[in-house]
Amino acid sequence: MFNKLQFIHPNIFNITKRKEFVADLSLNGYVDHAFEFAFNMTFGAEGHHRDHRTGGQHQRQKAELFINAFQGKLAEFGVYRKLTDNKIDVNKPDLRIMGAGLWDDFDFICGSKKISVKSAAHFSNLMLLEQKDWSKNGAYIPNLEGGNSQYDYFIFCRIKPDGKQMLRDHKDIFLKDEVDKIELKRLIINGQSWLIDIAGFIAHEDLVSIINGEFILPQKALLNGKTEMDAANYYVQSGDLHPLSDLVTELKSSI
Repeated sequence: MFNKLQFIHPNIFNITKRKEFVADLSLNGYVDHAFEFAFNMTFGAEGHHRDHRTGGQHQRQKAELFINAFQGKLAEFGVYRKLTDNKIDVNKPDLRIMGAGLWDDFDFICGSKKISVKSAAHFSNLMLLEQKDWSKNGAYIPNLEGGNSQYDYFIFCRIKPDGKQMLRDHKDIFLKDEVDKIELKRLIINGQSWLIDIAGFIAHEDLVSIINGEFILPQKALLNGKTEMDAANYYVQSGDLHPLSDLVTELKSSI
């Protein structure tokens, strides 16, 4: 059962089902790979990352795009490690640099099951899916023409520390379109302990349920009375996610 956020008129939505951050793994062995990928996708100008969310208005700084890509790739490495530790055979995280209009059809595939990994900062308690990206039957609209529009599972991960805040604290980096790679790497990697909490997952049928149940956090809503939402999102609270152990069992039974 999924629980809706508490609504307070006119536009406040409060989290009611939290889950404490509990580190599953250290990601320090993967930060170099994630850094190179994220840098090349953004500051390196080899790839392309959207500077705004679907339906969103906020134009993201390159540093914000960088940390989103870095955090997302770290999350993929964490999930890969956790699944392979449980004897689940999946592909390694994709480190190819994608150009404009190109993106992965999925993050992982296990047998015939396609898995998407969603990441957020360690304090987040919502898995968010941009509303305009999803059809009523849970198909990912940008992939409809390619035929790979349905994911079987969505895994939600939280990463610590908060990389976005680290960069915001260094405005000489955060506000620039060009940065010194060595300086950025020193800030992100040196002395940092990167950790992941794999909070849980939902299945495709759960996604359809939250879409039909209108689990929507509207654009410009105030999350917990303070964070304004840039775009409308479907959501699942972290305390409502299925445990990863259930996914491991399902994947093993499907092979």
